[in-house]
Amino acid sequence: MEGSFRRRNLPHLDVPGGTYFITFCLTGSLPSMGYASIARRWRERAMKSPPPGMSVPSWRHKCASAAFLEVDSLLDGASAARWLADPRLSGIVESCLRHWDGLRYRVVAYVVMPSHCHIVIDTSGYGAGGGHESSRERIMHSIKRRSAQECNRLLGRRGALWQAESYDRVVRDLDELERIVSYVEWNPVKAGLCERPDMWRFSSAFWPRRDFCTG
Repeated sequence: MEGSFRRRNLPHLDVPGGTYFITFCLTGSLPSMGYASIARRWRERAMKSPPPGMSVPSWRHKCASAAFLEVDSLLDGASAARWLADPRLSGIVESCLRHWDGLRYRVVAYVVMPSHCHIVIDTSGYGAGGGHESSRERIMHSIKRRSAQECNRLLGRRGALWQAESYDRVVRDLDELERIVSYVEWNPVKAGLCERPDMWRFSSAFWPRRDFCTG
């Protein structure tokens, strides 16, 4: 898998025209000690050589997947920050996720949870590159900035709404994409918020299904 690999506290891989599974969280939604522990374990794993027979990209993908599962487990538990339980704020975030759909990326799936969001986007055909408007980093900056401004205005507050880093991974093939879409849309059911995916208003499962595309 060709692309540029970057790391801050957690792994980030940018692939031109890639399909991404991204999770972003409200500030304060993850216990600081829990986040630090996950970041430390990821750095320790990432510094090791891949197991015999495994390529470096595959090893990094596995490390990123492990970090994500730890993060999501914490998010599905009790969270201090749950502003998105307010449907007005969930609606704002959903609108921002879909605002550039068809312009800078294609939304494959998403869900807005009380403390975090999952989104799967396909950037193939919308351009790529470090400074391009359809790069993963620029896309997330736009979504978080726009939604933070509108949510903070409604909340009457200032300051960061979102945690600085997002948790992302590149989707490698159609089988993985289908598993991820199912994971995203079943998240509210898993968290005990509804009985079926299509009952959760702020989810792609609520709307008619579109064809998959891995890019």
